Amino acid sequence: MRKTVLITGGNKGIGLECTRLFLKDNYKIITVARDYANFEFNDNENVVKIEYDLSYVNGIDKLVSELGHIDILVNNAGIMSSIPYDIYSEEEIKKIMNINLYAPIEFIKHVSKSMIASGNGRIINTSSIAGQIGHPDIWYGVSKAGLINATKSFAKLLGSKGIIINAVAPGPVETDMMTQIPEQRKKDIKSSVYLDRFAKPEEVAKTIYWLATDSPEYINGTCIDINNGAFPR
Repeated sequence: MRKTVLITGGNKGIGLECTRLFLKDNYKIITVARDYANFEFNDNENVVKIEYDLSYVNGIDKLVSELGHIDILVNNAGIMSSIPYDIYSEEEIKKIMNINLYAPIEFIKHVSKSMIASGNGRIINTSSIAGQIGHPDIWYGVSKAGLINATKSFAKLLGSKGIIINAVAPGPVETDMMTQIPEQRKKDIKSSVYLDRFAKPEEVAKTIYWLATDSPEYINGTCIDINNGAFPR
């Protein structure tokens, strides 16, 4: 039976690469994003597009209830504000925490219900090296650290019910988010990695795809580093 994968932020960057990979293997794909302008799969009948702003966390329960059973959940959507910690407004803090942490948790809560009923399912969360070692955008780092913790916590709660949940923690990736990193910091990071380059979105997507499909079930509650030795200053 054909499986269904839900990918938040599946319209660009790492999420788009995930969409491409799952399409190749004939999955039914549901993407959730704010904007589908210039999305290459706008006319693909195998890709369902849902326009939704994930900062509105309270509507996720209703959204999920209308989708039917989901076999694989990829919590990929995220934002980085690059705002100095001492001028972050309450509204900006709420937005980044909602999108990067609270929305993924809501998706896990509600998507996992049918996974529990079927006795299996896989969930992958896109975190960041920022959640492991800190970040100049304090709330970005906090949100990504929280997502790693949520991954491990839900693995304890759902693992015995047949659900496998893991995370990936990339260093800087060549996506639109790179434009928010100051040039000097980019140079510092690049000089610390083994390959003298940033990650490509397809490299992260391939890891997510493996965790969603072929990785052993004993790999559960784990966060896989994808940083090539990067240690941001």
